[in-house]
Amino acid sequence: MEHARSWPHLRSLAAAIGLAGLAACTTVSEPSRSPAVETVQILGLNDFHGNIEPPPGPQTWFAAGERRQDRLGGAARLGATLAQLREGQANTITVAAGDLISASPLVSAHFLDEPTIMALNRLGLGLASVGNHEFDRGIAELRRMQQGGCDKHTPREPCQLDRPFEGAQFTYLAANVFDEQGRTLFPGTAIREFGGVRIGFVGMTLKETGMLVSPAGTRGYTFADEAETANALAAELRAQGADTVVLLIHQGADVNPVYNSAECPELSGDILPILDRLDPRIRLVVSGHTHQAYVCRLPAADGSMRTLTSAGRYGYFVTDIRLTVDPAADEVVAITAENRPVLEAAGEQPDIAALVERYAEATAPVAARVVGRIEGSLDWDGRDTDSPLGNLIADAQLAATRDPANGGAQISFINSGGVRTRFTPAEDGSVTYGQIFALQPFGNTLVVLELSGADLKRLLEEQFTDASPAAIKQSLLIPSDGFGFAYDRTRPPGERIVAMTLEGRPVDPAGTYRVTVNNFLASGGDGFSVLPGARVVADVGQDLDALEAYIAGGVRVPALGRVVDVTPSSPN
Repeated sequence: MEHARSWPHLRSLAAAIGLAGLAACTTVSEPSRSPAVETVQILGLNDFHGNIEPPPGPQTWFAAGERRQDRLGGAARLGATLAQLREGQANTITVAAGDLISASPLVSAHFLDEPTIMALNRLGLGLASVGNHEFDRGIAELRRMQQGGCDKHTPREPCQLDRPFEGAQFTYLAANVFDEQGRTLFPGTAIREFGGVRIGFVGMTLKETGMLVSPAGTRGYTFADEAETANALAAELRAQGADTVVLLIHQGADVNPVYNSAECPELSGDILPILDRLDPRIRLVVSGHTHQAYVCRLPAADGSMRTLTSAGRYGYFVTDIRLTVDPAADEVVAITAENRPVLEAAGEQPDIAALVERYAEATAPVAARVVGRIEGSLDWDGRDTDSPLGNLIADAQLAATRDPANGGAQISFINSGGVRTRFTPAEDGSVTYGQIFALQPFGNTLVVLELSGADLKRLLEEQFTDASPAAIKQSLLIPSDGFGFAYDRTRPPGERIVAMTLEGRPVDPAGTYRVTVNNFLASGGDGFSVLPGARVVADVGQDLDALEAYIAGGVRVPALGRVVDVTPSSPN
């Protein structure tokens, strides 16, 4: 069901608050408590990405300046950790800031992330904002994640182990995701009561979500400005009687080091301009997207202090937030927050452990199947602009579409953001299905498009920002064997590509070329606007199938050097 609502346009808040000297802080101490105040525990998660099994470790994190190292995460341990944190808490709710599913390990992704939703149900998640990865399989499949059932919206079969799929027992919030009639995909807000306190929650994804997922999957929907949406809804929630408002937003910050218990070192990132414009009465922001763990105390526009949190990724941490509210005064009295690690010592929640074991057993033979061999090292130090695995995927795509019956492609591109992991073949070079699935987990299809040489140049120019020197906007396009290009980031926009060759010959601007990309790129993903207007020659099948077929007979690791950065002073 879609959710109709309208909201008034609010003038953007003045936000000339300097960020110099911001101090990380776990506690905001304010006026003495009156007898009517209530303390509510808010347990925060984000960017779980289907990691129902404990991810490989250990992970390094910092608490009070002390470096610690542990293997963290796992859904059953997460459930046990949450249960322990809730002990003695009369008022508690568990919330999340997006990307709970997709870009997941095989144990979850092979089953369309159904086991992840089921695990989150069992550990007591109450509210979750959508993130960009919630949209990876399209709107219809995301609705199925919320509502349950076995309708098929992707090439993969739903309900393989549990029929029917129960759907999310928590509520997804999508405050800034609008259809053409101005209705939100899911509710934008929720109010929860704790004793005498009413807390309003706003949940949203980042406004760039439409560029980060396949536009075909979100067709008919737009993603509105985060601050304007949150401010409008905060006013609505207060009018409905909320004593305070909490924002769950799938956008985040960068810190160094990246995993912190209660600190906020070297804060930067895309969420800061949003916070500058945010209504000061939104005193708590639970964030995500950057996969980093922090607790920050930041000044709002009226001089009050706001708390910003993130729990890292993959269930490594839970943010234990205590929000003390005076409902008579409609004000937050104090906020404390700390990222609690999810450790083996927490034990396991039995029903989640049984669920994960059942899905792991079903996945094991699929993951272990040997699909081919790769000779040579896949190690990559990042100094070259292309990468061994990126080149390998591009070559596999070209091999699958070179035949005239499959489109007659001459060139293939993979977006660097679509190369999701690295792996090391066995000593004999053998590679398993589990390894290549982790490399390309999205189930994209391959599309052959027809472009002119001039179109190709315009496409490659779209990789760069307008700044000078330019940076890569979202992803670099890594080409297949036989095609190469060079760029200079100091040149003006539209002139960064200084060379393009195919089989050693310059690309003819007036010539016609057939180019293979995945459907994410073909529909304009990562901001490549040239591709949606190209003529479609063929739609060939799944990218993962192409990679499996390519390495089945054995291949050598492709050489680097297809993409060359000739920017002056560049190390490349």
